[in-house]
Amino acid sequence: MSKNYVQALVLASIDSSTMSSSTTFYAINSAGLTKPCSLIRIVNNSNQDMTISYDGTNAHDFCPKASEIQLPFQSNAQPNSNMALIAQGTVVYVKAASAGMGLVYLAGYYQDLKGS
Repeated sequence: MSKNYVQALVLASIDSSTMSSSTTFYAINSAGLTKPCSLIRIVNNSNQDMTISYDGTNAHDFCPKASEIQLPFQSNAQPNSNMALIAQGTVVYVKAASAGMGLVYLAGYYQDLKGS
């Protein structure tokens, strides 16, 4: 039986100063999401714009410097009674035009579907 509350994943981050190549995507959460999430938030607390990838190869999204993007998957479920989640194990990657200053964070939120 599902529980009627949301839990947070452990916050993941990467230091933008480690991004030495403008052509390489760097994993924020190298082990992947530990649960399937109904919402993720990428907070770019650096001085560089970030390109986001969900496969480490292709650009999928963009997060300007000193801003955040929030992806509420569940609010887009069709039909409304279905679940829309980003898969457990998904690695989120970022890249910048050059090394910067500041961290990029990944927050995730999930519902315990098994009730444990």
